[in-house]
Amino acid sequence: MLLELENAVLSYGKIEALHGISVQVAEGEVVSLIGANGAGKTSTMRALSGVRGLSAGKVVFEGEDVTRLRADQRMRKGLVLTPEGRGIFPGMSVTENLNMGAYTRKDKSAIDEDYDRVFGLFPRMSERRKQVAGTLSGGEQQMLAIGRALMSRPKLLMLDEPSMGLAPMLIQQIFDIITEISKQGTTILVVEQNAKQALSRSDRAYVLETGRIVKTGTGAELLDDPSVREAYLGV
Repeated sequence: MLLELENAVLSYGKIEALHGISVQVAEGEVVSLIGANGAGKTSTMRALSGVRGLSAGKVVFEGEDVTRLRADQRMRKGLVLTPEGRGIFPGMSVTENLNMGAYTRKDKSAIDEDYDRVFGLFPRMSERRKQVAGTLSGGEQQMLAIGRALMSRPKLLMLDEPSMGLAPMLIQQIFDIITEISKQGTTILVVEQNAKQALSRSDRAYVLETGRIVKTGTGAELLDDPSVREAYLGV
């Protein structure tokens, strides 16, 4: 198993956001976490990436307990988060943002290959490589955030709400690119409110409600589950 989150408890002061949840991601999978606002999706991503420490439980990555490692140390091991809200550097150019994704690397020829990969996935980034990132549209900023994460060569790419605030046509485009990244061999964990898109692209999925996992199954199984359809798909 590439990633295991075991019996994770995460608190903000006296408020417990995660109540002992367990999540697994195998190499090569696309796994999604779906749920309403406040379900604990972003808290799960913060726990996995090391942005927020656990009160109990552990994070195991490639068989190694990384629970006590800082976020930057986990990133160097290949556990890479594209945060909710994108987190780009608005005053830097597109190229400078991509450079930040590769700042821990020294393998120049491989970095050049990854530029080609990112610009192949996101032709708009190639056209706007000198443009200041803060002037990009919301969809372009999301593309840049994903591209920056890919520049670090993630073993597991974690995407927190990649479709947030985007028009329906752009949401489709972003998820098409996520599928393509998966086909190129990157394992993906995606947190998403757009349950239909997430489940239709996922090998497996978890449903979170108020800090607990209430359902798990294949993407197809959960798409066909009446309670999931009523709660998250509006049908």
